[in-house]
Parts: sequence; structure tokens; C-alpha cells
Amino acid sequence: MPAWYELKNPGQVSSPGLMVYKDRIEQNIEFMSRIVGGEVNRLVPHVKTHKMAEVVKMQLAAGITKFKCATIAEAEMLAQAGAKWVLIAYQLTGPNIDRMLQLIAKYPDVQFGSLIDDRNVAKQLNDYIKGKKASWLIFIDVNSGMNRTGHPNDPNLLTLYEYVYKLPNLLLSGIHVYDGHIREKFFKDRKAQADEALDKLQVLYDFIELNGLPDPVVIAGGTPTFTVHALRKSVYCSPGTCLLWDAGYGEQYREQPFVQAAVLLTRVISKPALGLVTIDLGHKAVAAENPIDRRFRFLNLKEYELLSQSEEHAVLKVPNSDSLSIGDVLYAVPYHICPTVALHASVSVVENGEVTETWEVTARDRKLTI
Repeated sequence: MPAWYELKNPGQVSSPGLMVYKDRIEQNIEFMSRIVGGEVNRLVPHVKTHKMAEVVKMQLAAGITKFKCATIAEAEMLAQAGAKWVLIAYQLTGPNIDRMLQLIAKYPDVQFGSLIDDRNVAKQLNDYIKGKKASWLIFIDVNSGMNRTGHPNDPNLLTLYEYVYKLPNLLLSGIHVYDGHIREKFFKDRKAQADEALDKLQVLYDFIELNGLPDPVVIAGGTPTFTVHALRKSVYCSPGTCLLWDAGYGEQYREQPFVQAAVLLTRVISKPALGLVTIDLGHKAVAAENPIDRRFRFLNLKEYELLSQSEEHAVLKVPNSDSLSIGDVLYAVPYHICPTVALHASVSVVENGEVTETWEVTARDRKLTI
């Protein structure tokens, strides 16, 4: 029997090419649902991994109604796909504020939101949209230890929350806590760190209750801590990478049930010396931010070492290089799928070993129509 990733006719895909396997994406959506006990209303999946309207539509069909993204283009792609609740997990500044207003005007039936972690930004945004018809949800971004964005969890967080709540032109909805720095291999270690960070927010929860403010919507975590936050019934979870999965997370988080649903097809293009094989999988086709031994993992080649990689080439040391011929097809899983997808304008959709259609990676662009 052919392996799950093998094409019956590899000639359907030019190399290097990215393929996605529709049935495996469906499996991952089902696994997401199971992890939250079937309460799909608690899912706020991030679209940065796939950036494709078709994947969004698959999630909508599964009952998922809320989504998270990182750019205006991703938010517009979501609206085009039929999403009705979209959070841009970013503090918008400069021209992006006006672009957001255009987005709200263009899709009046969609509830858009963004993050704030600074009092001055909140005031500027409130003043800027005064008099404009803009229903704009706000989530306070809390720094839980990643030190990338977010307000520190200190007494000033309480005053910021109250201040934003009282601004007349903003709709404070809750808090956003991204703990992407928690990447421990074992679940118990991830759980201990994630729980400690979230438990420290109890002071904020008490403040909200004592001041008669509405209960906040709490959106927490990404894929590594998804299985942790799913245990808290009051928390909304925002995994993303798990929709396509990759070699990095697959090796690191063995307790998570997700399956690889995206594969790179590459071909042997040269054999420049004894024991060396060159393929057409350069770093223009696969994310290259990791060390060279963690760029991709072959599914149908066991013994090899990636010696070098340039824009269009990758040179492999293969002990049994005679087993490979120029034109041979190799299948590889990227270690980091999110930036890999962004390198491809489209993907080949595989069902039962056949390429059935092509999906555009719509939101890889920074701008669509707005």
C-alpha cells in the first residue's frame, strides 16, 4: 500500500511544491473539537498557519465561529470566507487603524476586534474613532512572561482595564494571554507554567467583580498550551499550528493527537559528487529560521544529512546516493509550517493520492483590497 503522503502521479505537482491533505486537516479540526470536549464555541483558532479561506470554511462547517489572526489581510480573508467574529491579535498603530475602520465599514456584519496594552494607545484610538460608526472590540493584552507584547501583570493592569472600559468609543470584551514561551516537552511542565501564569490573573478577576464590571472573555495560549487551557472551562483557546502540524511540534508534543497535513514535494536535480545529492528545496520554499538540521524531515529517505541550503538548492550527504536518480521525488515535512506556507502562493490539495484542486494562500499578502 502506498504511504499516506504519496501521490499516484507526482507529475501533477511542480517542485518545490507545497501540498495539503484535506482528510487530515478534517481530522485535526475534529481533534481540536475533542480536546475542548466538543464545545467548539470555546475555540478561537489562529489562521496565521494556513492563511487560506478554504480551511476557514472547513472550520465554519465544523461549528467554529470565532477566529484569531495577525494582519489586516488575514482579517479580510476571514471575512471573505464567512467568519463573523475576528480578533486581530495585534495592537494596531499608524495607517492600520484607518485600514481597520475600512474593514469594519466594508463588512458591517462581522465583529472585528484588536488588542491594547497601552493607555495612550487606547486614548488615541478612542479619540480617533469618535463620531465614526465603528463597532470595535478591544481585548487587553497581558504579558504572561513571553516579553514580546502585553501589559505586565501588575497593579497598573487593573487601572488600564478600568480606564479602557470607561472609554465611550471602545467595547472592552476581555483579556488576551499568549504564552508562546512555554514550550516544555512534557505536558505536566507546560501545565505547571501555564497555570501559574493564568492563576496570577485572579487579582484582576477579583477587581473586575468588585467593581461590577462584566465578566471578561479570556483567550489564552496557542498550540503548545492548548491541551492545558482546554481544561479550564472558562477559557477560550486559540491553537493554530495544529491545523496543519509540522515536524517540530510533532517531535516535541507527543501527547497531542494531531497529524501532519502539509508536505513539501521536491526532486533530485543533480548529483555533483560521490555521496552528494542536490534537491530543489531551497530556503525560498521552506522556513529557514531554524538550524540547518531542523529545516525539514524527509518521509521517504532515511539516511541523509543536509549539508547546505541556498535560495533554490539544498545539498544532501546521502551514504547510498546510488539509490537516487535525477528526477526522483522526495516528500518532506517542514519543521515550522507557518512561515513555510507564507512562501507559497498556492497549495495542491491531495485526496486519496490525487491532486484534486488548488487553493490560494490568500492572506500571505500584506494587503488584499484594504
